[in-house]
Amino acid sequence: MVTIKDIAAQLGVSASTVGRALADDPRISGAMKQRVQEVAVELGYVANRAARMMRGVSSKLVGLIVPDIRNTFYSTIAHSLSKCLEPEGYQLMLSETDDDRLVELRHVRELVSVNVAGMILVPSAKPLPEMVRLLKSVRHVQLLRELHSLGGQRFGMDDRRAIELGVEHLIELGHRRIAYIGPTEDLSTGAARLEGYRHALKAVNAWSAELEVCGAPTQGAFGAEALRRLVALKHPPSALVLGGVQHTQGVLDECIALGLQVPEHLSVVGFGDEPGFRWWNGGLTTINVPVSEMATSCGLWFLHQLQQPTNDMPRYRSVSAPTLVLRSSTRALDAPVKRRTRNSANA
Repeated sequence: MVTIKDIAAQLGVSASTVGRALADDPRISGAMKQRVQEVAVELGYVANRAARMMRGVSSKLVGLIVPDIRNTFYSTIAHSLSKCLEPEGYQLMLSETDDDRLVELRHVRELVSVNVAGMILVPSAKPLPEMVRLLKSVRHVQLLRELHSLGGQRFGMDDRRAIELGVEHLIELGHRRIAYIGPTEDLSTGAARLEGYRHALKAVNAWSAELEVCGAPTQGAFGAEALRRLVALKHPPSALVLGGVQHTQGVLDECIALGLQVPEHLSVVGFGDEPGFRWWNGGLTTINVPVSEMATSCGLWFLHQLQQPTNDMPRYRSVSAPTLVLRSSTRALDAPVKRRTRNSANA
């Protein structure tokens, strides 16, 4: 590997001068810094990160820990965060846990070992105690989900209100047998969404425990299985609200497999607004989550914290508002089918 000594020999200066020039030391002239940079590029010099870590210098790496990169929520988050961090010289490192807390711990250990500048994470439901302790040594912020044991910094959405929007829309259309498929209550997002579902239906005395089906948010197959279970009930639902993107995709696929007509047989409110949802069966009525905006706000705030001289993180909670996008997958109960020709959004 090319070293600082190699650059110094090429320029005929001391290694300390080259080191200071690469570190942008104000004692080194601009002309010398430019010469050092030119030779470093010519020789293919790469800074020794391990040596920097031994000197206690924080890296320019920021860890992003998410459950499932197949979920476009997380790919969108990764893209938005990367665009926020790049202009300031930070690089995003992506880790996927599949909500396995042992995998989560391993990733956190590795990120701490390379002295990352900070971490942005979507935590599992019950992180291991060692993982919680490790996070106390590094700047971090929670995204989407929230665990009080991990600190008071979180960027998320009003999950309860999100599901209330979908249920209230269906209630206004005359539905009362409204089912729900969503994440389990052990996740903060799952608990809040289920609370929103129950609250909206109990307000009109229409809640029924048999119409709730909750499971792993990363499994589209669960959404399909849950739909089969619901339509097999003695009194099946007339409408359905989804609480997760993967669940929504599984349900839409299963509707086709079962020959279930939407909205003739079942009115459906999805979760998230994937590009395909806009044209599925004439357009899916869905709960839109401002994922990109949320991630950008998180990235800009976190970048500001990384540039502070102290590792102390202030408590900060940002809650984004969801919206309901109205399309053609819902209709008034017992009303003749009238498909919309244009999409509309309703906050």
